Amino acid sequence: MRIDLSSNPKELGEKAAHLGAQKIREALAEKGRANIILATGASQFQMLEALVRMKDLDWSRVTAFHLDEYIGMSDTHPASFRRYLKERFLDKVRQPGPFVFIAGDAKNTVAEMQRVSKKILEHPIDVAFIGIGENGHLAFNDPPADFDTEEPYIAVELELKCREQQLGEGWFKDLSEVPMRAISMSVRQILKSRTLICSVPDRRKAEAVKNTLEGAVTNLCPASILQTHRDTHLFLDNGSAALLKGGARS
Repeated sequence: MRIDLSSNPKELGEKAAHLGAQKIREALAEKGRANIILATGASQFQMLEALVRMKDLDWSRVTAFHLDEYIGMSDTHPASFRRYLKERFLDKVRQPGPFVFIAGDAKNTVAEMQRVSKKILEHPIDVAFIGIGENGHLAFNDPPADFDTEEPYIAVELELKCREQQLGEGWFKDLSEVPMRAISMSVRQILKSRTLICSVPDRRKAEAVKNTLEGAVTNLCPASILQTHRDTHLFLDNGSAALLKGGARS
């Protein structure tokens, strides 16, 4: 795992976007197409702002997936991850390629998981832009996460700390509004990505970062499994790196 320390979230986002763009270019040069995963949430604001400014990327040759979506939520809701990515990515890039969205409000959740699972199995992922939750989750794989399932997308229950994070980031007005279930990309599917670009700003993520890097690999801190991936790049700032022994390594 490679760790990069920035002084602030903007610098962190710029660095993560530049490396991710480089990896996308390499995939395009090698195969003619690239497949990516985009995360959502406040931790991805600066990275996405920088990524969509990459004018030399031919987005028409890039197929994109996202990590998760709340079950029962329409894409018009302010907290919808489909809405987030349409507004912060699709609407800002020139001639975007296919984007495989998870329809959280599909009438048949099982059928929707099967649909997006089939799609991602047809598109091996070159670059996954991800984050880490305050409880150490990857996507919506809250502790104790399922480290064994090979299903690409699964239905999950959201623990209280995860739901409180969504409230704290301003996506909902009250905790009672935060859904309790979601469709999430599984841990094993995330790890199948060739390169992981993990952006984790802010002091509120410091404990999760410490557990991810300095603790044992355990499903009680799902992000700790990143230690096992051969090409993970973790981008931190002074806040998120605050509890690491001796500071962040670069």
